[in-house]
Amino acid sequence: MENKAEIAFFDVETTVPTRPGQGYAILEFGAILVCPQKLEEIRSYSTLVRPSNPKLISSLSVRCNGIKPEAVDSAPSFADIADTVYDILHGRIWAGHNIVRFDCVRIREAFAEIGRVAPEPKGTIDSLALLTQKFGRRAGNMKMATLATYFGLGNQTHRSLDDVRMNVEVLKHCATVLFLESSLPDAFPENHWVSPNAITRSHRNGKSPVLNKNSPSSSSHVKSTPALSPENDRTEEKRPVFSLLTSSAAESQYSVVSNTAHPDTFDMVALGNEVNAASFQPDVAMEENPILQPPEMPSTVTVPESCGGVLGFLELDEVSLSSIRAFPVPFFRGSHRIKLFYKGAILQLRCPRLRIRFGLSTKFSDHAGRPRLSFVVDASPSLCYVLETCESIVRKVYEDSDCSSDWRSAVTRKPGFVNNPTVRLNIPTVLNGDVAQYATDMYKKEPSGTTQELIFSQFDATELDTWFRPGTFVDAYLSLDPYDYQQTSGIRLVAKKLIIHNE
Repeated sequence: MENKAEIAFFDVETTVPTRPGQGYAILEFGAILVCPQKLEEIRSYSTLVRPSNPKLISSLSVRCNGIKPEAVDSAPSFADIADTVYDILHGRIWAGHNIVRFDCVRIREAFAEIGRVAPEPKGTIDSLALLTQKFGRRAGNMKMATLATYFGLGNQTHRSLDDVRMNVEVLKHCATVLFLESSLPDAFPENHWVSPNAITRSHRNGKSPVLNKNSPSSSSHVKSTPALSPENDRTEEKRPVFSLLTSSAAESQYSVVSNTAHPDTFDMVALGNEVNAASFQPDVAMEENPILQPPEMPSTVTVPESCGGVLGFLELDEVSLSSIRAFPVPFFRGSHRIKLFYKGAILQLRCPRLRIRFGLSTKFSDHAGRPRLSFVVDASPSLCYVLETCESIVRKVYEDSDCSSDWRSAVTRKPGFVNNPTVRLNIPTVLNGDVAQYATDMYKKEPSGTTQELIFSQFDATELDTWFRPGTFVDAYLSLDPYDYQQTSGIRLVAKKLIIHNE
């Protein structure tokens, strides 16, 4: 029986859909089998693939990967190479950059299209999730091209075999850096890794981008002051790469035995257990879209001194769209992220009487397994105008920063007279000791006009759900948090305060 001990690094190049519901077609498949003990390439395979409908190869696809229609005219179809692909992938550990959300899905779709059973991995290493968790954004964003530039590995070609080999080299470099840091912590100050190489394309070109609640009883109406603190303000041990193994068979085979009482810095199992849950977040339609935690935005550009304050919450009709700006601000461990400003202070909005369209969603979880709470409201024309202006400004900053993530609009529009635009509002959580609590101040407003604060002594999404029924009106006090995370960027609307109309 053939030995399946190798790790299968693979990548697919596809068409780029140009209209909703079009789907992807594989244009190239490339893979290498790597020895997990020596990280040596044992075998490689690469081929162009002729799609069933060549018209799917649009000019946008060509700009993305350079594969033109004539290049695949004489290439085999996926059905022709299915046996080979199955033999390479089935029963092995799969590895690649963003493969969980993209490449694995495309492979399963391709096998389903030809009526074949898809190969299954015995473990999965997604280097995007792994490096985001353990290496951080010291190189910039987590694109393979950015990581390769950071380590001086050359330009990404967006061809399958080249990208796979680049992925392995990036992992080797990251593993070496993390090994040195974990082995010699005293030799490396906390922010030593903020490198001058971690700059944006616009900066290289010489252009500056535009830049706990404490409560003694459950559900008692006692006022308390929230202690808001960033969830990410925690230091964590850095360990090297090659550890996102998701099956017990892989754990027993690839664990490294330590000769000391201390944890082995090259343990391929422990790190996988830490980040595995965060790697498998599904991507679904608007009604239940996962909202991703806004990450750091690396930049050497600082916000002007005049933009240091925090305004009160602006009424929508008070906002002059021409006064909105976006700048990178310090965030965590020397990194930055983009914030929106209005006349020198952070932009925050007050949106009265928003009607809840879809109630509280608890479908998706954060890194600690707590539900990410959000709900959907109808958006007024004035709110849409402000949000779309903010999106245009932030997109320009990300484009100038060499960001190519897919943009997820905060405003969702669907055809039909009754389908008003909607936006999703997020209710963040904070830790008070070991207890998770809501970071949003919540109040109920009686028909008489009396307002009373709602206090919850513990995190209980079921209890909270009773206040967010479709048709209920809320006054929302919002912060607008731009993010660029795992191939997706946008603006996340975070509820700082909610007044729920008890009508």
